[in-house]
Amino acid sequence: MLTLRAKAGVLVVSGVAATALAAGITTAVVSPAQATPAGKHRPRPVASATAVATTATTTAAQDLDSAAKKEIAMQLVSSAENSSLDWKAQYGYIEDIDDGRGYTGGIIGFTSGTHDMLELVEQYTADHPGNGLAKYLPALRSVDGTDSHTGLGNAFVAAWKAEAKVVAFQEAQNSERDRVYFDPAVAQAKKDGLRALGQFAYYDAMVMHGPGDDSVSFGGIRATALKKAKTPAAGGDETAYLNAFLDARKAAMLTEEAHSETGRVDTMQRKFLNEGNLDLDPPLRWTVYKGDPTYEIL
Repeated sequence: MLTLRAKAGVLVVSGVAATALAAGITTAVVSPAQATPAGKHRPRPVASATAVATTATTTAAQDLDSAAKKEIAMQLVSSAENSSLDWKAQYGYIEDIDDGRGYTGGIIGFTSGTHDMLELVEQYTADHPGNGLAKYLPALRSVDGTDSHTGLGNAFVAAWKAEAKVVAFQEAQNSERDRVYFDPAVAQAKKDGLRALGQFAYYDAMVMHGPGDDSVSFGGIRATALKKAKTPAAGGDETAYLNAFLDARKAAMLTEEAHSETGRVDTMQRKFLNEGNLDLDPPLRWTVYKGDPTYEIL
């Protein structure tokens, strides 16, 4: 388990756990950091960030599906989705964030209006009949494709939070995340010749926009980028291609009010790209939304 330490305005992953997580990266943390929990996409004012002294020694580059980099990917997504690096605390997260997708819940924001929450509960029920969410399957099928709460409501919210304490449901969320989002995104990124940062850019886009081919889904975003630059696998420059992909991703986000705050591109992924950190190696420092802390993985 990662260690979260507290200090005004900075959220840091550090200590022995972070060293193990970073697989080959040695980090010395002089100062601890602050972890202030917050709701999904709810910016908050904080004090200015305090510098943390570190030393780092890198080893061979790892893909995003290595244990260390996958942990980093989950923390990066959680900072954008839940304003926290503690992604494992999000299994029980659920609320309607008024984005037209009904309830948003779990570690990557499964939604009742876009089919993935339904698929999650269906598979979980197939594997574990009689679970606390099974009785809501008819309602989930009925509201799929809408933002309706009919047949769900507070009782469903309470049942989700209760079931999230069950290890089997946590594992089900992990499995569905990998099947629908993480594994396809990383596989496509590898085919395109992208390193860990590009693999993460694909994964984060897949999580937010879905794996479809329309203009504002992952496939359409990638197609738009390909009109501007070649992938490394096709002989293109990796940085130029990733800039084109992030441009297309940002344009897709701006088509929807719920996604119009583009910090996860501007002050996270683009920052890492501008720093030349194509391998997504710690130390990583970023912000997401105005008023959020500066997050750090050392």
